Amino acid sequence: MKSNEQNILNVRDLHVQVRTPEGLSTLVQNINFEMEKGKILGLVGESGSGKTITSMSILQLLDKKRMNIEGSITLHGRELNGLENKEMRKIRGKDIAFIMQNPMNAFTPVFTIGHQFVETIRTHSSLNKKQAKELAIDTMQSVNLPNPDKLLKSYPFQLSGGMLQRVMIAMAACLNPSVIIADEPTTALDLHNQLLVLRLLDKVRSRYGTSILLISHDLGVISEMADDVIVMQYGRIVESANVFDLFDHPEHEYTKKLLRTRPTLYSQKQPYTYML
Repeated sequence: MKSNEQNILNVRDLHVQVRTPEGLSTLVQNINFEMEKGKILGLVGESGSGKTITSMSILQLLDKKRMNIEGSITLHGRELNGLENKEMRKIRGKDIAFIMQNPMNAFTPVFTIGHQFVETIRTHSSLNKKQAKELAIDTMQSVNLPNPDKLLKSYPFQLSGGMLQRVMIAMAACLNPSVIIADEPTTALDLHNQLLVLRLLDKVRSRYGTSILLISHDLGVISEMADDVIVMQYGRIVESANVFDLFDHPEHEYTKKLLRTRPTLYSQKQPYTYML
C-alpha cells in the first residue's frame, strides 16, 4: 500500500494510551496505513487486538480525558487528531460515515426510520425536509432497498437486523462520504444477510467511489471484500499486504493461525468463508 496522490485517509504513527490507577497502559502503537479512493481496506484481528480503538481514533470518539492519542490522522490532507469536537461533528457523517456492528444501537427506537434518515441528511446539508426525504428515497432505491416509502414510515423495532443494517448503509452512503468505517457489519447477521450486506457495501464502493475501512475478526469476510489487508495483534500491525498476497503467502505466524482456523461455507453463487 504505497502512498500516492489518491490517498484519501492517512494514519501515521498512531499511539493510544489509557490512564489507569497504575499508570498509562498502551492500547495501540505504531499504527501506519493509508486508504485509496474507491478501495476497501480490511482490518482484521481477534477481539482486543486494537481494531476498534484504531477506528475510534480516526472518528475522534475516544475520551480525551482518559486517553492520550498521539500521531497524525489526515483526511484529504486535513489533520483530524486534536480537532475540536464542533469541527469533528461536521466531518462525522458527512466526510466519514460509521456503520456499527449492531444496527439496533444506531437508531432511536421512538422515532421512525424516515425521521432519523432525514435529520441526518439535514444536519450535514442545506437541504429542506422535502429534499432530504427525496434524497433518502433515491439512495435507498439505488442500493436496492424495497419499498423505501414504507421503510421510512417504519420504526426500528419493526425491521429485522439485516434490513436495519442495510438501511444504515444507505444512510452512511447518502451524503457521498469519502470514507465509510464498517465495524464488524455482519457479526450479528445470519449468512444470507451477511452476503446481502457485503454485496451492498461493494455496490456503494463501486457506485460512489467511497473508500471503506472494513473491520472484522473474520478473514472470510475480508477475503470476499478487501483490496488490501492489515492484520493486528496486541495493538500492533503484524502484517500488511494485498489481499491475494496475504492469503496465498502469509508471512506472520499469527496470520497463518487465522487462516488455518477458517472453515469454508458455499453460497449458491460463490464460495464464502466464515470463521466460527
